[in-house]
Amino acid sequence: MERERERERERERERKRERGREREREIEREGERERERERERERNRERESWKERERERERERERERERERERVRGREREREREGERERERERERERERERERDRERERERERERERERESER
Repeated sequence: MERERERERERERERKRERGREREREIEREGERERERERERERNRERESWKERERERERERERERERERERVRGREREREREGERERERERERERERERERDRERERERERERERERESER
């Protein structure tokens, strides 16, 4: 009878040890799950960081494209202004030629009047 109780106590101690070991294993598994969640969070942070760097590089490329478009627009505006200045110079040369023709006609009329006066004398 005493041996039976002793064996029962021994089985109970073994069950307690097994429950303790099971709790230890569960704690270890939970720790491993937590470490895996942390690794996943770290991978997510790295992915987000990479995506943010990619977005920043794309924004920089877009800013560079915009600067290039602005340079092109500036060159086009300058060519347009130069063309307008050239057209204005051409108009001025034409006005000058017209004034010269007017002066020449006036000189011709003056010579004609001079000849008429000469012939009257």
